[in-house]
Amino acid sequence: MATTIQQIDTWRAAHSEHQRLEFKEAKTQFDNRKLYKYCVALANEGGGYLLLGIEDQPPRKVVGTAAFNDPVDMAAKMFHTLGFRVEIEEVLHPDGRVLVFHIPSRPRGTVYDFEGAYLMRAGEELVPMSEDRLRAIFAEGQPDWFSQPALEGCEDDKVVQLLDTQSYFDLLHLPYPVNRAGVLERFEREKLIQREDGGWTITNLGAILFAKKLEQFDRMARKAARVIVYEGKNKLKTKLDKPGTKGYAVGFQGLVEFIYGLVPSNEVIEQALRREVKMFPVVRCANWWRMRSSIRTSPRRAPR
Repeated sequence: MATTIQQIDTWRAAHSEHQRLEFKEAKTQFDNRKLYKYCVALANEGGGYLLLGIEDQPPRKVVGTAAFNDPVDMAAKMFHTLGFRVEIEEVLHPDGRVLVFHIPSRPRGTVYDFEGAYLMRAGEELVPMSEDRLRAIFAEGQPDWFSQPALEGCEDDKVVQLLDTQSYFDLLHLPYPVNRAGVLERFEREKLIQREDGGWTITNLGAILFAKKLEQFDRMARKAARVIVYEGKNKLKTKLDKPGTKGYAVGFQGLVEFIYGLVPSNEVIEQALRREVKMFPVVRCANWWRMRSSIRTSPRRAPR
């Protein structure tokens, strides 16, 4: 641990405070509850340092602190209150006494709380963690959605029957293997399938990208891409609602071509010939499925 005076001066020279570094003046004292909250917030953000006896605004002069004259006793109180250990180090800087709180990171998949509030920093404030942030933390260490099984107990023939293996090699400009074992080995290496008890499990990643028909996988049909065409500039009246059927990788080209066919066009007469010119290039149309406009495409439900 042993924080040096040079290290403190390096921290003071930082452009600004960040999620792992906090300065407090605390010349005479510092509120215990406020201290606990900062320790919880810093731990939830991956751990860090809280320094007392330093101004929190540049140039961050060392003013010294008289707070917590018995760091060992205070560390014991913090452990009893918070449930995790915070080391407190006393550094005698030439300009005054500085207390350095070494705050550990929360364990993976765990969030610390103080009085029932899961805290994090937002600028200068301490705020409750957002719901999506909490979900992400609690999901740490669990298998991600893409590696979870979409269909289990598949034989070699069924894997090739359900997944468009030819498109995989075409998209990567690779020669198709001379035998099925080569195909399955490549798909296993890319985590599109997994070997289980003598058979194969098609992962969600393999299905969502390369399914010939998403409806052949439980819960995958509702994740298919959709093209929705609205009349006018609002969404009050739907003109067309067409769901996709293929995985994203194998169906993307067809999706772009379908959208391109919906794009308005002009007729241009060149000498004696009449030619139809689309108002938008096909490259721009390829991006339309990620945009919200009068022609909108979106997944029915984003993968979790």
